[in-house]
Amino acid sequence: MNQILQMRGITKHFPGVLANDHIDFDVNEGEIHALLGENGSGKTTLMNILYGLYQPQEGIIIFDGKEVKINSPLQSIELKIGMVHQHFMLIPVFTVVENVILGIEAEKGIKLDLDKAREEIRHLSHEFGLDVDPDAIVWQLPVGMQQRVEILKALYRGAKLLILDEPTAVLTPQEINDLFKILRDMRSHGTSIIFISHKLNEVMSISDRVTILNRGKVIHTVNTKDTSPSELARMMVGREVFLHVDLISQETGDIKLKVENLKVLNDKKLIAVNDLSLELRSGEILGIAGVDGNGQSELSEALGGLRPIESGKVFVNGVNVTNKRPEIITQCGMSYVPQDRKKHGVVIDFSLAENSILRSHKSKEFSANGFSRKTKINEYADDLIKKFDIRTPNSQVHAKTLSGGNMQKLICAREFSRPHEVLIVVQPTRGLDVAAMEFIYSSLVDERSRGTAILLISTELDEVFSLSDRIAVIYEGKIVGELARENFNTEQIGLLMAGSVTH
Repeated sequence: MNQILQMRGITKHFPGVLANDHIDFDVNEGEIHALLGENGSGKTTLMNILYGLYQPQEGIIIFDGKEVKINSPLQSIELKIGMVHQHFMLIPVFTVVENVILGIEAEKGIKLDLDKAREEIRHLSHEFGLDVDPDAIVWQLPVGMQQRVEILKALYRGAKLLILDEPTAVLTPQEINDLFKILRDMRSHGTSIIFISHKLNEVMSISDRVTILNRGKVIHTVNTKDTSPSELARMMVGREVFLHVDLISQETGDIKLKVENLKVLNDKKLIAVNDLSLELRSGEILGIAGVDGNGQSELSEALGGLRPIESGKVFVNGVNVTNKRPEIITQCGMSYVPQDRKKHGVVIDFSLAENSILRSHKSKEFSANGFSRKTKINEYADDLIKKFDIRTPNSQVHAKTLSGGNMQKLICAREFSRPHEVLIVVQPTRGLDVAAMEFIYSSLVDERSRGTAILLISTELDEVFSLSDRIAVIYEGKIVGELARENFNTEQIGLLMAGSVTH
């Protein structure tokens, strides 16, 4: 089989980090090749080199039979290499066709021909089952459709190789199924695909081969049909990984979080949370299940003090914290792991040490006479880095240098470690590798055992099923049904999530 790509001896250093250590990696024509590894293993760095965002200190790249130097994404695109990033590179107020042709026609020095581009997009959309309206405005499209626009951009430019970085992280189960159908169609048309993921079941479902990285080195490349999820996890982490949780039944205590008739608006000033009420007791995990976009983000942000509450009340430990500042809510005993880690979880230009004490920086432990106790802060951060296995040179580097998964571990480390009786976690394992997922799951179970009241908001149904004592289903901003652990039923919850039935 012909190889479309060969990367040989790729080495990339960052200050204090050897991100890629003499990596050899190849992709065959018309295959889906999965790239797997722990957070910080070097996957994204390797792909950023291939896409021209970074340049390696050593090594060569051979693409389509020729040795190439890729000094920019523009050169990568000219070579017919496309990349769909975790965070989409679209202009929200532009239409689909405007986003797809952006930068192309001007380079050719000819007048924009939107009609011709529109027809080509319709042809590609039909050929690959993308079902995208060329005249739709991007911000009005659901996330899964926006991802299709990114794929269309690459196809429109004639991509022979498409890199997908964590493509399912923000998709619903149905959108994931649709994406996989699209990828299989692309493979059948001869397009080669590099699929970066942490989700072993997805890797097993979609890929032809898998390459595993660990600490910047290639550990193994295997045919997918010759391996299993447990074997992949073992190669990734170096040991057996257990993601199944056995919750031991226990008595719950007092009500720690009470939400009464909550009404919250979204960014478009439309109702996102509609007359929602819930109670959460100490020593239990209440899972909120629902398709993304049904008010989960607005609910969690309102509870954490990051979004105004239009009406209704929120009580933490019996204290009314409605529309209080995050600092006050924290002092009342709430810890909060937000969905958007870059926007609400960290200050990317602060050091890891500074981020480790956000909302606690005025406490006696970290402050004296108006001055920061830097030695204490650094010691505290170093302890969190060790305990939560955050892959970083030290606690003084900026948060923006972390991989997405390690940034998530930093946020979890801070929120799990501060004094609290209520813990709200939103998509806690999004972007995490299996070892980190295992650690977060066990940490949540330990929190529950200690009597913490935990609100788990996740679109990962397996996660909600595994960890929850109760599941409440949210649909269009309302709780439409609730089930106790002994009554969990996938079909019933799926129907509730789709708004087909009320419990």
